[in-house]
Amino acid sequence: MNRAMHPGIHPQAIVDPAARIGEGVSIGPWTWIGADVEIGDGCEIMSHVVIKGPTRIGRNNRIFQFSSIGEECQDKKYAGEPTTLIIGDDNVIRENCTIHRGTTQDRGETRIGNDNLLMAYVHVAHDCSIGNHCILANCATMAGHVDLDDYVILGGGTMIHQFCHLGAHCMSAGGSIVLKDIPAYVMAGGQSASAHGLNSEGLKRRGFSRDLIRTLRQAYRVIYREGNTLAQAIEILKQDYPEHPEVTILLASLQRAERGIVR
Repeated sequence: MNRAMHPGIHPQAIVDPAARIGEGVSIGPWTWIGADVEIGDGCEIMSHVVIKGPTRIGRNNRIFQFSSIGEECQDKKYAGEPTTLIIGDDNVIRENCTIHRGTTQDRGETRIGNDNLLMAYVHVAHDCSIGNHCILANCATMAGHVDLDDYVILGGGTMIHQFCHLGAHCMSAGGSIVLKDIPAYVMAGGQSASAHGLNSEGLKRRGFSRDLIRTLRQAYRVIYREGNTLAQAIEILKQDYPEHPEVTILLASLQRAERGIVR
């Protein structure tokens, strides 16, 4: 890296010469950027941030002070392997967030998509995957191997057990302890979390029509209100809603629920 080509880098920032820094990137004082780090165009890295690699960060991300990005994971099996963190575009990562790289026991990478908001003190552990347009409120904590699909909202202080999968457009209430999967479109909360209905308000805000929300409510009743087992609910939804795009998303989140679903 040639500092003369990057006027946005503060003189008191420490940037390894091997780091790859895109155009229009600003880096604040007392921030440390390691060798195997790539930062895309237009990113803004505040002061007192630590970014280690291998880490790939896309375009137009904002990372606030005291965050630790791309640190080695806290899994005792980790033995220094060159695992990866990949972050997409247009994300906002607020103060004191910690995001760890993956392990070779899983996919070898932690991945964050595009246009996500990680509020202060969020922790994303090794081998997690976050989709697009998600909101993780203050102090939300993801254990290792957790997957969030698109448009997931985690209330403040949510804690998610390892290997859980949260489906698209679902929501957890603040302070929830999530020990099983939350299916797509479902609102859950409690310690441990249980289902509390469809995330109707969130779906309305994202432009879902009344008819579509009514259909998803009917599907919710099949899963939660008619006494069906998970296997029975899956078969009923397959028969009643063949090739329905939104119900297909719900079905997919049910079918991959190896830990079971919140009830």
